[in-house]
Amino acid sequence: DLGGRLAAAGFVPDEEEAVMVAEVADVSPEVPLPDGITLRPVTTGADVALLIQVGEQVFGRDKSGLHRALLAQLRENPDDVAMVLAMAGAEPVCSARVDFPPDTDFAGLWGGGTLPAWRGRGIYRALVAYRAGLAARRGYRYLTVDASADSEPILRRLGFRCLARTTPYLWAPDGAA
Repeated sequence: DLGGRLAAAGFVPDEEEAVMVAEVADVSPEVPLPDGITLRPVTTGADVALLIQVGEQVFGRDKSGLHRALLAQLRENPDDVAMVLAMAGAEPVCSARVDFPPDTDFAGLWGGGTLPAWRGRGIYRALVAYRAGLAARRGYRYLTVDASADSEPILRRLGFRCLARTTPYLWAPDGAA
């Protein structure tokens, strides 16, 4: 009855997600980028703003809290996260991050999303491979991701397996997420 209890407390259900895992060694680090796309590591506050801009456009919700958290993480614990932008010239078209928690074999893939006009070209897949390469170089054995319905088939083709399905709930005391 957890869903009912959460709803009664002011939470609203979001889209179902697939909890997926892959061995880092099984995810190819060699995924070519489409012509005209370059990868740019996120290293400055301005870069974080671009990453958040893409995330807000892709997921359709305010990410100001995440923006503050990522700026703090970049400042205080930069070795625990890596963020990346896929750029078409000066325009960010896809963004993603990977968390490197200490004392575990699992690196977490988060926030991967491609602007609608740029989907279907392999950019998201290339960012998964890029982050897998970072995790491999740091000695992580597994990757985990909470995948949307759009990402799940791409991740399956890259060797990820679905372990469970979850429904995130968002705090929305006024009824609008």
